[in-house]
Amino acid sequence: MFSKLPQKLPFGLLGDEAKLAFRSQAGGITKLATTRNIPEHDSYWDQYLVLFDTASDVFTLISVHDVRRALYEAPENVATLIRAMTARLFNLVSDHTFPTPPTTSTVSSFASSFIKSSTGNQDRNPTKEVLNCLRVLQRVLPVVFETESDASRMEMEIFWRREAVEEEGVVVEETSGPQFVIEDDDDGEEPAPSSPPPAGPSQSRTSATKAQKTLPSIADRLFSCLIDLLFCCGFTLPTKIQVDHYKINYTIWEKGVGSTIDPGSTQAIESNRTEVLRTLLVLFSKQIYAPPSALFISPSLYTLQFAQRTPRRYVLTILCSLLNTAMNAARPGTSNLIGGVAGKLPYNHLMFKGEDPKTSLVGMCFQVLCVLLDFQSGSARDVSATDGESSTPSARTNAFRYFIMKLHRTSDFEFILNGIVDILQEQMSSFHNLLPGSKKSVPYMVETVIFLWKMIELNKKFRAFVLESDKGMDLVAYLLCYGVEIKDKTEQHGLCRAISYIVQSLSAERAFGAKLASPIKVQLSPKVSTLGNAGDFLINAVYSMIATTSGALNSLYPAFVIALANAAPYFKNLSVTSSARLMQLFTAFANPSFLLSDEGHPRLLFFMLEAFNAVLLRNLAENPHLVYNIVRAHQTFEELGTFTLARGLREIRRIQLAKEERAKNAADKSPDNKDRPSQSDAERPGDEKARLLRSTSSGDLPDDIEAQRQSASEEERIGRPLMSPTLPTASISSEPPAVPSEKVRGKMRARVSQSEDMTGSLERLAAAGVGRNGFVPTREWVTSWQQGLPLDVIMVVTSELYPKIQGLQTSLSGPTANTAITDLLRSAALQEHLPKPGPVSPRRFAWTDASVVWLTSLIWGEIYIRGMTPLAVWNSTSVRLFYVKHTQAQQRQITETVSNVVGGLLRRTESSQSVRPRQ
Repeated sequence: MFSKLPQKLPFGLLGDEAKLAFRSQAGGITKLATTRNIPEHDSYWDQYLVLFDTASDVFTLISVHDVRRALYEAPENVATLIRAMTARLFNLVSDHTFPTPPTTSTVSSFASSFIKSSTGNQDRNPTKEVLNCLRVLQRVLPVVFETESDASRMEMEIFWRREAVEEEGVVVEETSGPQFVIEDDDDGEEPAPSSPPPAGPSQSRTSATKAQKTLPSIADRLFSCLIDLLFCCGFTLPTKIQVDHYKINYTIWEKGVGSTIDPGSTQAIESNRTEVLRTLLVLFSKQIYAPPSALFISPSLYTLQFAQRTPRRYVLTILCSLLNTAMNAARPGTSNLIGGVAGKLPYNHLMFKGEDPKTSLVGMCFQVLCVLLDFQSGSARDVSATDGESSTPSARTNAFRYFIMKLHRTSDFEFILNGIVDILQEQMSSFHNLLPGSKKSVPYMVETVIFLWKMIELNKKFRAFVLESDKGMDLVAYLLCYGVEIKDKTEQHGLCRAISYIVQSLSAERAFGAKLASPIKVQLSPKVSTLGNAGDFLINAVYSMIATTSGALNSLYPAFVIALANAAPYFKNLSVTSSARLMQLFTAFANPSFLLSDEGHPRLLFFMLEAFNAVLLRNLAENPHLVYNIVRAHQTFEELGTFTLARGLREIRRIQLAKEERAKNAADKSPDNKDRPSQSDAERPGDEKARLLRSTSSGDLPDDIEAQRQSASEEERIGRPLMSPTLPTASISSEPPAVPSEKVRGKMRARVSQSEDMTGSLERLAAAGVGRNGFVPTREWVTSWQQGLPLDVIMVVTSELYPKIQGLQTSLSGPTANTAITDLLRSAALQEHLPKPGPVSPRRFAWTDASVVWLTSLIWGEIYIRGMTPLAVWNSTSVRLFYVKHTQAQQRQITETVSNVVGGLLRRTESSQSVRPRQ
C-alpha cells in the first residue's frame, strides 16, 4: 500500500531536511557571504521564495549574524538579494495567478500537498512567494539600516536611485511654463507626486530628439506595491468584493470612519494584513538607527515618502482602515469563532499559546498609526501658525496628521471615543476581575494611550467632544486608574508620563472643569477612592501617583500638580479625604529637604499655592474641609513667608539628628524586648505600610507623607471630619496668628538674613549635601522664588477665619464644634477682604523638541519590545534612538488558586501539556 511513497518526504510534512540543508550546506544561507557576485537571475534566489512556510521560519533560518556577515564580506550579494526579492514581489503582484485561491480545509490542503509531492507535480503558490518576499525584506532591512557609511550608501543606491531611460521617436514640446496652474488651499491640497523637480524655464521650442524618462526608484515602487497588497482581493480583502478582473479594490477594511459596510475578514486575510503592515513598519524603522540629536535633521526617507508622497485617495483609505480596525478591537463579534469562544473562558491566555491573528493585526494597526501620526522630522514638521497658536500639520508636511486633524463628524468622534473607552475598560477588567488573573491584559495599551493623545493633540473638535460627552470623565478615570496600577513598574514609567501629559492637556479645558462636580459612574480600582465627585477622584489619583512612589516618578510631578492647579477653580464640595490629601501634598512640597534638593521643586509649591488661591477666591464657601485644612496649617504658610536657606538647612539637620536618635534608641533595645514590644513601642495598624512607603533617597517626598495619610484615615474613623491630619490632633493654639504685611515681611526677611549665624561658605558646604545631581542651593536662588510665592490671599483668609474658629473650639466641643465650624465656613463671606479673581488662565502642555524626541523614542521602544515576540524583528541590531537594556527574563508565578483552576480545566480536557504563563 505504501510502496509508491517517495523516498524523500515533502518538506513541511514529516521532515525538515530542506530547512536544515539551507542552514548547513554550502548552497544555503552561507553562500550569501562566501560566494561573491551572485547574479540576480541565479536560481539560488528561488529558495528564498519557496523554502519558508511561516514568518518564524524566515527569522529562524536567516539570523542577524548571517546578514551582517554578508554585508561585510559580500555586500553586493545583500544588494542583489533585496533587488531580487523586490523584483519578484512586483512581478508576483501583477501576475494573474496571484493571489492563490484559498484551500477549503487543512485536511484537503495536507492531502493535496502530499499527492503533488509524491507525483513530482508541485504547482507554484504565488501567495506563499509574496509572503516570503515580504518576510525576507523584514529580516534583511533592519541589519542594512543599522550600518553606517558604506552600507548607507549602498542603501541609497538600491532604494532611491532613479534610472533615466530614453524614449525614441517622441516629439517633445518645451515651453517657458505651464498654460494654467491650479492652486488649491489647505483643504484641498494634494500631496506632491513622486517625481523629480522640473527643469528650469526655457524658451518655447519643439524638438524631435529622444526624450528622457525617469523611472521610479525601488522605494517608490515598493510603497506602491505594498499599498496595492493592503487592498488586494483574495489576499487582504475578501474575494467576493472583487469587480471583474480588477483584484485591487481600495475598500476600507471595516465599517466605522468613512465606511458603513463591513466587507468581512478571515484569519488568513488578517494574517496577510499583518505581514504587509509589518513590512511598512520595518521600512519606517530606519529612524531608530539614528541618534536622538539627528531626529529632526535626518528624517527617515521611507516615512517621509509615505507621509508626503502617497496620493490623497490612498491616504484616506489606509487611515480609515487602520483606524476602524483598531477601534473595533473590543467590539463584540469581531473575533473569529474559536477566538471568540476562548476569549470568554477564564485563564484562556494560559492555555492558548501566542496571539490570535486579530489581536496581532489590531496591535500592528495601532503601531503604524502612532508612527505616522507622530512623525515630524525634516520637512514633515508642522507649519507654524500666523495667529500665534500652536503649529498645525498640512497635507504637504504629513498627510496622515493632517487628515486626522480634519475629522469633524460627530458619528466619527463617537465611534473613536467608544473604541478607546472599550479598550481601557477591557484592560481594567483584567486587573479587577472576580478571579485574579483570569483575563489577559490588553497587549496594545501603550499604543492606545498614545493614539488617544495624538487625537486630542491634533483634533480640537474631538477634544471638545470628549470632554462634553457623558464618557469624558470616564475616560480620564480609566487613564488615571491605569496609571495607578502601573506606577510601581519601572518599565511602564514612560506610559505614566504620557498619561500625566494627557491629563494636563485635558485639565486646561473649561469643559473639563465643568465635569468635576459630577460623580464618577464607572467601576474603578479600589486603590483609588471613588467616594465623592470627579474632583475628589482626580485629587486622590494624583496623590496616589505622587505620594506612594518614593520619588520614582519625580519628573511627572509638575504635570500632575499643574493639572490640579488648572482644575482648582472648579473644585466644589471636596471630601474630607481629598482635602486632607491636597494639604499633605502641599506640606510635602514645603518640606525644606524637598524644596532645596532640586532647582525645579519650588515651582511645585507655587502651583499648590496657586490651587489654594483659586479655591479661596472662587469657591471658598463650597469647600469647608479644604479651607479648614488651610487655616489649620497657618504656621506652615507663615514660615514660608520668612523662609531662608539657613533656616531650611537647620530644619534638615534637625530631622536628621532626630532620625539618628531614633535609630540609636532602637539599636539599644534588647532582643527580648524586640520579641515582646510594649504598648507604647508597638506599631499601630498601618504603621508598617507607612514605613515601607517612605522615601529613601535625597530629594524625594518627606518620609511622613504616607504617615499623614494614615492619620487622616484614623481621624475619619473617629468622626472628626474637620480636623486636619497634617498637624497634631490637638485644637488650634490659643495664640493669635501672626499675619505680617508685605512691609513687615520684607523687614523680617532682612532681619533674619542679617542675623544668620552661618557664613556663606558654610551654607554652601552644607547645601552641597542637600541637592541632587550636583545641584547646590544658594541664598540668591532661594530669594528668587521665595519672594514670589503667592501667599497674600491665604494669609488674609487665615487672619479672618482663625479667630472665629478658635472661638468656636473654645466654647464648644466634639461633634457640636465640628458642625458649627462647618456652618461657619459654608457661610463665610470674605469678598470685601479678598481681591477679585482674575480670568482663569490654565497652563497647557506645550510641545518642545525634547518632548517630541521623547515620545518618538517611547513609541519605537514599545514597537521594539512588541517585535521581540515571536520574531525578534529588530533584536540584536544597533539601535541608537533609545537605549536597549537586556535583562534575564524571569517566569511569573501564579497563585495556588489559579493553578488549581487551570489544573481542573486541563484534567477535564485530558491534556498532558503543562501550562505556564507567557514570558
